[in-house]
Amino acid sequence: MTAPDTTTRAGDREREKTATDLGLALSQGYLDMADYERRVQSAFAAGTREELRLLTADLPVAHLRRNDPRRREAQARAVRRGIAMHLAAYVAGSLLMLGIWLAVGLGGGGWYFWPVWPIMGWGIGVASHTLSARSGSACGTMRR
Repeated sequence: MTAPDTTTRAGDREREKTATDLGLALSQGYLDMADYERRVQSAFAAGTREELRLLTADLPVAHLRRNDPRRREAQARAVRRGIAMHLAAYVAGSLLMLGIWLAVGLGGGGWYFWPVWPIMGWGIGVASHTLSARSGSACGTMRR
């Protein structure tokens, strides 16, 4: 096992990351306001990475990031955007197939309604995507 690095200088990005982690700890109830303020001041005054590590050593930092409400909302937006794009492509493809069917029918071809098969198959895919996202199995963020 290696000894902790007590000499590596900390940069602004590391100080800001530590301050963000402390803010998450405050918002999730792991710190009270006085402790948060003390730790944030220490974070921006820290000279080494070890000083920053000690400020969050007693906090479940990985748990804080995983349960960050902003992260969950961003994931939910991404799921909604994915569903909207899938639905838009489905509607555009369906309209294109209906237009081809109509043009062929008017042009003297047969009137067999072949678009029903790709529209139905693709529709099952869109419905499955939407239902899995709404139930939360896609990424666990849409459950309400």
